[in-house]
Amino acid sequence: MPVTVRRATADDAAELARVAAITFPLACPPSTTDAAKADFIATKLSREAFAGYLASPEHILLLAEADGASAGYTMLVTGDPVDPDVAAAVSTRPTVELSKVYVMPEQHGTGVAAALNTENARANRFYDKSGFRIVGAKKFRLGDLDEDDFVRELTL
Repeated sequence: MPVTVRRATADDAAELARVAAITFPLACPPSTTDAAKADFIATKLSREAFAGYLASPEHILLLAEADGASAGYTMLVTGDPVDPDVAAAVSTRPTVELSKVYVMPEQHGTGVAAALNTENARANRFYDKSGFRIVGAKKFRLGDLDEDDFVRELTL
């Protein structure tokens, strides 16, 4: 089935939040509690949060669709990195951060992530295959735990 990718609009905020609520827990480390996942979804992946991302000139959200349904999304953040760990690790400027790439479970392995272009083995295989190299790590607060995320770089 063909996958189409389009830039998300303000009208897509609720749909992006719905997709995020389904896909975010799939990428969490096994130690993440259900409460931590729910809190992150409610605060960072809500309809209101997506409305803010969509209104921001620094954010680009792309929505993948297959067979008339949402298949996944990605969020790009332009500008210099604000996270100090990322700023220290990334050597190329200007930057575009690939902040999120989430694919609906029924679409895993179908090429949706490629069309959208530490413990999430599926994501790490995708980044490796796409030519990103690990240049550092950053802390990511999820619930009561600090998780480590790889910082990867791909010079274009």
